[in-house]
Amino acid sequence: MTFQGHSTLYCAITKMSIWGATHTDNESIIYCFPNNNLSCTKNVKPGAEYIIVYIFISTISVFTVFLNLLVIISIAHFKQLHTPTNVLIFSLAVADLIVGLILTPVQGIKLIEPCWYFGEIFCSIFPFIFYVVVTASLGNLIIISVDRYIAVNDPLRYPARVNTNRAVLSIVVNWVFSCIYSFFLLYESILYPEKNHTCVGECILFIKLEYIITDVIVTLVTPCCLIISLYMKICFVAKHQAEHINSLSDKKAKSEKKAAKTLGVVVMVYLLCWIPYYIAALTLGQDTGDSLVINIMYWILCMNSCLNPLIYAMFYRWFRISAKYILTLKIFEPSSEYFNLFIVKCFGGLFIKRAQSSLSNKNY
Repeated sequence: MTFQGHSTLYCAITKMSIWGATHTDNESIIYCFPNNNLSCTKNVKPGAEYIIVYIFISTISVFTVFLNLLVIISIAHFKQLHTPTNVLIFSLAVADLIVGLILTPVQGIKLIEPCWYFGEIFCSIFPFIFYVVVTASLGNLIIISVDRYIAVNDPLRYPARVNTNRAVLSIVVNWVFSCIYSFFLLYESILYPEKNHTCVGECILFIKLEYIITDVIVTLVTPCCLIISLYMKICFVAKHQAEHINSLSDKKAKSEKKAAKTLGVVVMVYLLCWIPYYIAALTLGQDTGDSLVINIMYWILCMNSCLNPLIYAMFYRWFRISAKYILTLKIFEPSSEYFNLFIVKCFGGLFIKRAQSSLSNKNY
């Protein structure tokens, strides 16, 4: 028994017809590969529709890649940003960058081009990449939630319990697990990509029902319960600390709470983008007549990769300053990696540095 859940993202719905036939909506139906007798067929849509969709795809892809590159370059280049939390943000930005570079363009082309022109090998690799990126992103958010919980709940011992090396190790474990888990779900499609193909130019992914149920539990139910419970505890602890705060720890506490709030917004946006997709995929199942709904949900997911850098820009002053340095090419100046990104304007136009030595996390 097979079930089509995530697979609706990768399905190329084809209709067999005679060369040169005309659709009732005045769309010509032709073969994907005219010189191949086993070729699938496709509907040729009006040129204006192609142009609009391709412009939309290109805009989203370029925007996603550009914004996440700013995050990646900022954290990699500036020494002040080499903190455990920012390392986790770096990993999340890498996943979003892959979405912009590979997933968004390919899936966008599939929306307007029913035929698969990328070959059988990439047909099996593409869903694997999708699953790895999705699982890794979710893993990053879980680790970020744990990191914020420790920072807020036990701020004095946070530097001893969490450091950059441990953050890097957690990221490596997260990506390795994502690869293994994705291969477990998709090994039949990866090893035997032609199994469910009825014609040349078709790329369809079918997943067994038991695997879909496992995936929902692993990538939706469990992470949601864990992340939401952690952030509820973070809010409770932050509120309790606010009632008993003293002047010495005021600055540090505000920093940790602001970081937790910002990353909490990232997590909530992620869940709001993903939960509707899971609901639609499980509800519709194999009803291909409602595939437009799935396509809309998919683009909501892609937009999530654009939203994360925008959230950083709204909440993190360091991101706005580092982006300015990058765009004005000041990062090529000598010792630019030591530029101060944590400055605030005081009265009279003077600038002072924020006290950073006592802060375990410099997210302003």
